[in-house]
Amino acid sequence: MLKTVLQIVPRVPGGIDGVGDYALTLAAKLRDKFQCQTVFATPDASFSTNVRGFEVRALDRICDHEFDQILLHYVNYGYQKRGIPFGLLSILRQIRQQRGDRLLTIFHELYASGPPWRSEFWLKPIQIHLTKSVARLADECLVSSDNFLRELRRLVPEARVHLHPVPSGLEEPSLSREQIADRDPYRWVIVGGTVLAERSLRSFRENLRRLPDSVSPRTVVVIGGHDNPATRSLLADLRIESAYHPEIAAPDASEILRTCSFAWFDYFRRHDVEFSMILKSSAYAAACAHAIIPVFPHRGSPISIEGDRLPGPFFVESNCREIPTAAERPEIAANIYEWYQRHASSDSLVSGVAKVFGLNQTSR
Repeated sequence: MLKTVLQIVPRVPGGIDGVGDYALTLAAKLRDKFQCQTVFATPDASFSTNVRGFEVRALDRICDHEFDQILLHYVNYGYQKRGIPFGLLSILRQIRQQRGDRLLTIFHELYASGPPWRSEFWLKPIQIHLTKSVARLADECLVSSDNFLRELRRLVPEARVHLHPVPSGLEEPSLSREQIADRDPYRWVIVGGTVLAERSLRSFRENLRRLPDSVSPRTVVVIGGHDNPATRSLLADLRIESAYHPEIAAPDASEILRTCSFAWFDYFRRHDVEFSMILKSSAYAAACAHAIIPVFPHRGSPISIEGDRLPGPFFVESNCREIPTAAERPEIAANIYEWYQRHASSDSLVSGVAKVFGLNQTSR
Protein backbone atom coordinates (compact mmCIF):
# COMPACT_ATOMS: atom_id res chain seq x y z
CA MET A 1 0.00 0.00 0.00
CA LEU A 2 1.34 3.43 -0.98
CA LYS A 3 2.28 5.48 2.08
CA THR A 4 1.97 9.25 2.38
CA VAL A 5 4.19 11.67 4.30
CA LEU A 6 2.91 15.05 5.37
CA GLN A 7 5.75 17.60 5.14
CA ILE A 8 5.05 20.84 7.02
CA VAL A 9 7.01 23.74 5.50
CA PRO A 10 7.07 27.51 6.18
CA ARG A 11 5.97 28.50 2.67
CA VAL A 12 4.93 26.99 -0.63
CA PRO A 13 8.05 25.22 -1.97
CA GLY A 14 9.41 25.80 -5.44
CA GLY A 15 10.61 29.40 -5.23
CA ILE A 16 14.03 30.75 -4.28
CA ASP A 17 14.07 29.04 -0.91
CA GLY A 18 16.66 26.67 0.53
CA VAL A 19 14.19 24.95 2.86
CA GLY A 20 11.74 24.49 -0.01
CA ASP A 21 14.47 22.96 -2.18
CA TYR A 22 15.39 20.63 0.69
CA ALA A 23 11.75 19.56 1.14
CA LEU A 24 11.20 19.00 -2.60
CA THR A 25 14.39 16.96 -2.88
CA LEU A 26 13.22 14.77 -0.01
CA ALA A 27 9.77 14.38 -1.55
CA ALA A 28 11.18 13.34 -4.93
CA LYS A 29 13.61 10.84 -3.39
CA LEU A 30 10.95 9.34 -1.11
CA ARG A 31 8.68 8.85 -4.12
CA ASP A 32 11.33 7.44 -6.44
CA LYS A 33 13.20 5.21 -3.99
CA PHE A 34 10.49 4.22 -1.51
CA GLN A 35 7.21 4.74 -3.39
CA CYS A 36 6.14 7.12 -0.63
CA GLN A 37 4.02 10.08 -1.67
CA THR A 38 4.37 13.54 -0.10
CA VAL A 39 1.71 16.14 0.63
CA PHE A 40 2.96 19.56 1.72
CA ALA A 41 1.18 21.75 4.26
CA THR A 42 2.05 25.38 4.89
CA PRO A 43 0.49 28.43 6.56
CA ASP A 44 1.57 30.31 3.44
CA ALA A 45 -1.10 28.62 1.27
CA SER A 46 -4.70 29.86 1.28
CA PHE A 47 -5.90 27.10 -1.07
CA SER A 48 -4.68 23.78 -2.42
CA THR A 49 -2.17 23.90 -5.25
CA ASN A 50 0.38 21.67 -6.94
CA VAL A 51 4.17 22.05 -7.13
CA ARG A 52 6.25 19.66 -9.28
CA GLY A 53 3.62 16.97 -8.97
CA PHE A 54 3.15 17.33 -5.20
CA GLU A 55 -0.03 18.62 -3.58
CA VAL A 56 0.31 21.67 -1.30
CA ARG A 57 -2.42 22.43 1.24
CA ALA A 58 -3.10 25.11 3.80
CA LEU A 59 -1.81 23.97 7.19
CA ASP A 60 -5.13 24.64 8.91
CA ARG A 61 -6.98 22.46 6.37
CA ILE A 62 -5.12 19.17 6.60
CA CYS A 63 -7.14 15.98 6.93
CA ASP A 64 -6.03 13.73 9.77
CA HIS A 65 -6.57 10.29 8.28
CA GLU A 66 -4.59 10.67 5.05
CA PHE A 67 -1.02 10.61 6.35
CA ASP A 68 1.17 7.80 7.59
CA GLN A 69 4.10 9.93 8.79
CA ILE A 70 4.70 13.62 9.55
CA LEU A 71 7.86 15.57 8.82
CA LEU A 72 8.20 19.12 10.17
CA HIS A 73 10.73 21.58 8.78
CA TYR A 74 11.32 23.89 11.74
CA VAL A 75 12.51 27.39 10.85
CA ASN A 76 11.23 29.67 13.58
CA TYR A 77 11.42 32.89 11.54
CA GLY A 78 9.81 31.07 8.61
CA TYR A 79 6.57 30.59 10.53
CA GLN A 80 6.49 33.91 12.42
CA LYS A 81 8.28 37.17 11.67
CA ARG A 82 9.70 37.46 15.21
CA GLY A 83 10.75 33.82 15.36
CA ILE A 84 8.13 32.87 17.98
CA PRO A 85 5.63 30.60 16.15
CA PHE A 86 3.20 29.77 18.97
CA GLY A 87 0.51 29.08 16.38
CA LEU A 88 2.61 26.30 14.84
CA LEU A 89 3.23 24.79 18.28
CA SER A 90 -0.51 24.75 18.93
CA ILE A 91 -1.15 22.92 15.64
CA LEU A 92 1.57 20.38 16.41
CA ARG A 93 0.12 19.66 19.83
CA GLN A 94 -3.29 19.13 18.27
CA ILE A 95 -1.82 16.75 15.68
CA ARG A 96 0.03 14.78 18.34
CA GLN A 97 -3.11 14.48 20.48
CA GLN A 98 -5.18 13.20 17.56
CA ARG A 99 -2.69 10.90 15.89
CA GLY A 100 -0.16 8.21 16.72
CA ASP A 101 1.99 8.64 13.61
CA ARG A 102 5.71 9.25 13.92
CA LEU A 103 6.83 12.87 13.83
CA LEU A 104 10.31 13.71 12.56
CA THR A 105 11.36 17.34 13.03
CA ILE A 106 14.19 18.75 10.97
CA PHE A 107 15.65 21.76 12.78
CA HIS A 108 16.97 24.14 10.15
CA GLU A 109 17.34 26.68 12.99
CA LEU A 110 17.22 26.42 16.78
CA TYR A 111 17.05 30.05 17.89
CA ALA A 112 18.62 33.40 17.07
CA SER A 113 20.95 35.59 19.09
CA GLY A 114 22.10 39.17 18.68
CA PRO A 115 23.12 42.39 20.45
CA PRO A 116 20.76 44.12 22.93
CA TRP A 117 19.53 46.60 20.33
CA ARG A 118 18.05 43.80 18.21
CA SER A 119 14.80 41.99 18.93
CA GLU A 120 16.36 38.51 18.85
CA PHE A 121 18.35 39.37 22.01
CA TRP A 122 15.13 39.84 23.99
CA LEU A 123 13.20 37.06 22.26
CA LYS A 124 15.92 34.42 22.56
CA PRO A 125 14.50 32.88 25.79
CA ILE A 126 11.08 32.50 24.15
CA GLN A 127 12.64 31.04 21.00
CA ILE A 128 14.55 28.52 23.13
CA HIS A 129 11.34 27.60 24.97
CA LEU A 130 9.61 26.95 21.64
CA THR A 131 12.52 24.89 20.31
CA LYS A 132 12.44 22.72 23.43
CA SER A 133 8.67 22.29 23.15
CA VAL A 134 8.85 21.30 19.47
CA ALA A 135 11.70 18.85 20.13
CA ARG A 136 9.76 17.17 22.95
CA LEU A 137 6.75 16.66 20.67
CA ALA A 138 8.90 14.91 18.05
CA ASP A 139 9.74 11.22 18.03
CA GLU A 140 13.04 11.95 16.30
CA CYS A 141 14.96 15.14 15.46
CA LEU A 142 17.45 15.90 12.72
CA VAL A 143 20.01 18.72 12.63
CA SER A 144 22.58 19.81 10.07
CA SER A 145 25.70 20.47 12.14
CA ASP A 146 27.58 19.17 15.15
CA ASN A 147 27.03 22.54 16.83
CA PHE A 148 23.24 22.13 16.53
CA LEU A 149 23.51 18.51 17.68
CA ARG A 150 25.31 19.42 20.90
CA GLU A 151 23.02 22.36 21.62
CA LEU A 152 19.76 20.48 21.06
CA ARG A 153 20.96 17.61 23.24
CA ARG A 154 21.85 20.15 25.93
CA LEU A 155 18.41 21.77 25.74
CA VAL A 156 16.46 18.48 25.52
CA PRO A 157 18.65 15.63 26.86
CA GLU A 158 15.95 13.03 26.19
CA ALA A 159 15.61 13.96 22.50
CA ARG A 160 16.66 11.44 19.82
CA VAL A 161 18.82 13.60 17.55
CA HIS A 162 20.46 12.67 14.25
CA LEU A 163 22.99 14.63 12.22
CA HIS A 164 22.93 15.18 8.47
CA PRO A 165 24.21 18.24 6.57
CA VAL A 166 21.84 20.03 4.22
CA PRO A 167 22.26 18.61 0.69
CA SER A 168 22.77 20.62 -2.48
CA GLY A 169 19.73 22.44 -3.79
CA LEU A 170 21.35 22.73 -7.24
CA GLU A 171 21.58 19.06 -8.20
CA GLU A 172 24.27 16.47 -7.44
CA PRO A 173 26.17 15.48 -10.58
CA SER A 174 28.13 12.28 -10.92
CA LEU A 175 31.71 13.43 -11.55
CA SER A 176 34.87 11.50 -12.40
CA ARG A 177 38.27 12.62 -11.17
CA GLU A 178 39.13 13.53 -14.76
CA GLN A 179 36.13 15.83 -14.99
CA ILE A 180 37.14 17.50 -11.74
CA ALA A 181 40.76 17.91 -12.81
CA ASP A 182 39.91 19.28 -16.25
CA ARG A 183 38.76 22.72 -15.11
CA ASP A 184 39.98 26.28 -15.41
CA PRO A 185 41.69 27.05 -12.05
CA TYR A 186 41.03 30.76 -12.58
CA ARG A 187 37.24 30.38 -12.77
CA TRP A 188 35.46 31.34 -9.54
CA VAL A 189 31.83 31.32 -8.47
CA ILE A 190 29.70 33.02 -5.82
CA VAL A 191 26.52 31.08 -5.09
CA GLY A 192 23.70 31.77 -2.67
CA GLY A 193 20.60 33.79 -1.91
CA THR A 194 20.29 37.50 -2.61
CA VAL A 195 21.86 38.73 0.64
CA LEU A 196 24.62 36.12 0.80
CA ALA A 197 25.59 36.66 -2.83
CA GLU A 198 25.87 40.43 -2.41
CA ARG A 199 27.82 40.21 0.86
CA SER A 200 30.17 37.60 -0.61
CA LEU A 201 30.75 39.66 -3.75
CA ARG A 202 31.65 42.74 -1.69
CA SER A 203 34.30 40.90 0.31
CA PHE A 204 35.49 39.08 -2.82
CA ARG A 205 36.27 42.46 -4.40
CA GLU A 206 38.08 43.59 -1.24
CA ASN A 207 40.26 40.46 -1.17
CA LEU A 208 40.85 40.03 -4.89
CA ARG A 209 44.44 41.29 -4.78
CA ARG A 210 45.25 38.91 -1.90
CA LEU A 211 44.48 35.76 -3.88
CA PRO A 212 47.62 33.94 -5.11
CA ASP A 213 48.60 34.33 -8.77
CA SER A 214 48.30 30.58 -9.47
CA VAL A 215 44.51 30.73 -8.90
CA SER A 216 43.84 34.47 -9.18
CA PRO A 217 40.35 34.90 -10.66
CA ARG A 218 40.05 35.71 -14.34
CA THR A 219 36.32 34.97 -14.35
CA VAL A 220 33.69 35.12 -11.60
CA VAL A 221 30.10 33.92 -11.92
CA VAL A 222 27.36 34.88 -9.45
CA ILE A 223 24.49 32.38 -9.18
CA GLY A 224 21.21 32.52 -7.27
CA GLY A 225 18.93 34.84 -5.37
CA HIS A 226 16.66 37.50 -6.82
CA ASP A 227 17.89 39.98 -9.40
CA ASN A 228 19.75 42.56 -7.31
CA PRO A 229 20.81 45.99 -8.68
CA ALA A 230 23.56 46.22 -6.02
CA THR A 231 25.07 42.93 -7.20
CA ARG A 232 24.95 44.08 -10.83
CA SER A 233 26.68 47.33 -9.87
CA LEU A 234 29.41 45.51 -7.94
CA LEU A 235 30.05 43.22 -10.90
CA ALA A 236 30.21 46.15 -13.31
CA ASP A 237 33.05 47.63 -11.25
CA LEU A 238 35.10 44.42 -11.30
CA ARG A 239 38.08 44.40 -13.63
CA ILE A 240 37.68 40.75 -14.54
CA GLU A 241 35.20 38.91 -16.72
CA SER A 242 31.93 38.25 -14.90
CA ALA A 243 28.43 36.85 -15.35
CA TYR A 244 25.29 37.09 -13.24
CA HIS A 245 22.55 34.43 -13.14
CA PRO A 246 19.83 35.27 -10.59
CA GLU A 247 16.70 33.10 -10.34
CA ILE A 248 18.36 30.39 -12.41
CA ALA A 249 16.90 26.89 -12.73
CA ALA A 250 18.80 24.19 -10.83
CA PRO A 251 19.86 22.18 -13.94
CA ASP A 252 21.26 25.33 -15.58
CA ALA A 253 23.06 26.33 -12.39
CA SER A 254 24.56 22.85 -12.16
CA GLU A 255 25.95 23.09 -15.69
CA ILE A 256 27.76 26.30 -14.73
CA LEU A 257 29.01 24.94 -11.42
CA ARG A 258 30.62 21.97 -13.18
CA THR A 259 33.02 24.43 -14.85
CA CYS A 260 34.12 26.31 -11.70
CA SER A 261 37.12 25.63 -9.49
CA PHE A 262 36.75 27.89 -6.45
CA ALA A 263 33.80 29.45 -4.61
CA TRP A 264 33.94 32.53 -2.39
CA PHE A 265 31.71 32.48 0.73
CA ASP A 266 31.31 35.37 3.16
CA TYR A 267 28.83 33.38 5.19
CA PHE A 268 29.56 34.28 8.81
CA ARG A 269 28.77 37.74 10.13
CA ARG A 270 30.74 36.87 13.30
CA HIS A 271 34.17 35.28 13.08
CA ASP A 272 33.85 33.33 16.34
CA VAL A 273 31.12 31.02 15.02
CA GLU A 274 32.00 27.35 14.48
CA PHE A 275 32.50 26.72 10.77
CA SER A 276 30.43 23.53 11.00
CA MET A 277 27.39 25.83 11.02
CA ILE A 278 27.83 26.30 7.28
CA LEU A 279 26.65 22.71 6.81
CA LYS A 280 23.11 24.12 7.00
CA SER A 281 23.73 26.09 3.79
CA SER A 282 22.41 24.52 0.58
CA ALA A 283 24.64 26.94 -1.38
CA TYR A 284 27.75 25.61 0.37
CA ALA A 285 26.51 22.07 -0.22
CA ALA A 286 26.09 22.86 -3.91
CA ALA A 287 29.74 23.89 -4.12
CA CYS A 288 30.90 20.67 -2.45
CA ALA A 289 28.54 18.55 -4.58
CA HIS A 290 30.18 20.02 -7.70
CA ALA A 291 33.78 19.56 -6.46
CA ILE A 292 34.34 23.29 -6.01
CA ILE A 293 36.74 24.43 -3.29
CA PRO A 294 35.10 26.93 -0.89
CA VAL A 295 37.24 29.88 0.22
CA PHE A 296 36.40 32.29 3.08
CA PRO A 297 37.53 35.81 4.01
CA HIS A 298 38.77 34.66 7.42
CA ARG A 299 40.24 31.66 9.21
CA GLY A 300 37.82 29.11 10.67
CA SER A 301 37.52 25.91 12.67
CA PRO A 302 37.79 22.46 11.04
CA ILE A 303 34.65 20.71 9.80
CA SER A 304 34.27 16.98 10.35
CA ILE A 305 31.62 14.30 10.75
CA GLU A 306 32.31 11.09 12.65
CA GLY A 307 36.01 11.98 12.66
CA ASP A 308 36.09 12.36 8.87
CA ARG A 309 37.46 15.84 8.20
CA LEU A 310 36.40 17.92 5.22
CA PRO A 311 39.47 19.49 3.51
CA GLY A 312 40.00 23.06 4.62
CA PRO A 313 38.54 25.43 5.55
CA PHE A 314 40.56 27.57 3.14
CA PHE A 315 40.76 31.32 3.66
CA VAL A 316 42.37 34.59 2.67
CA GLU A 317 43.05 37.30 5.26
CA SER A 318 44.95 40.57 5.16
CA ASN A 319 48.15 39.10 6.64
CA CYS A 320 47.88 35.38 5.85
CA ARG A 321 46.14 32.87 3.64
CA GLU A 322 45.66 29.16 3.16
CA ILE A 323 44.43 28.19 -0.27
CA PRO A 324 45.38 25.39 -2.70
CA THR A 325 47.59 26.10 -5.68
CA ALA A 326 46.44 25.24 -9.20
CA ALA A 327 48.47 22.02 -8.98
CA GLU A 328 46.95 21.03 -5.64
CA ARG A 329 43.40 21.91 -6.63
CA PRO A 330 42.27 18.70 -8.46
CA GLU A 331 43.13 16.35 -5.58
CA ILE A 332 41.59 18.58 -2.91
CA ALA A 333 38.47 19.22 -5.01
CA ALA A 334 38.01 15.48 -5.54
CA ASN A 335 38.38 14.86 -1.80
CA ILE A 336 35.71 17.50 -1.05
CA TYR A 337 33.38 15.90 -3.59
CA GLU A 338 33.91 12.42 -2.11
CA TRP A 339 33.37 13.72 1.46
CA TYR A 340 30.06 15.20 0.30
CA GLN A 341 29.01 11.86 -1.18
CA ARG A 342 29.81 10.09 2.11
CA HIS A 343 28.12 12.51 4.48
CA ALA A 344 25.88 15.10 2.83
CA SER A 345 24.24 13.68 -0.29
CA SER A 346 20.47 13.64 -0.64
CA ASP A 347 20.59 9.84 -1.08
CA SER A 348 22.10 9.41 2.39
CA LEU A 349 19.61 11.95 3.80
CA VAL A 350 16.54 10.19 2.42
CA SER A 351 17.86 6.82 3.58
CA GLY A 352 18.06 8.19 7.12
CA VAL A 353 14.55 9.66 6.93
CA ALA A 354 13.19 6.40 5.51
CA LYS A 355 14.80 4.47 8.37
CA VAL A 356 13.08 6.72 10.92
CA PHE A 357 9.74 6.14 9.17
CA GLY A 358 10.28 2.41 8.70
CA LEU A 359 10.11 2.58 4.88
CA ASN A 360 11.58 -0.12 2.69
CA GLN A 361 13.33 0.75 -0.57
CA THR A 362 11.56 -0.51 -3.67
CA SER A 363 13.36 -2.35 -6.43
CA ARG A 364 12.92 -1.18 -10.02
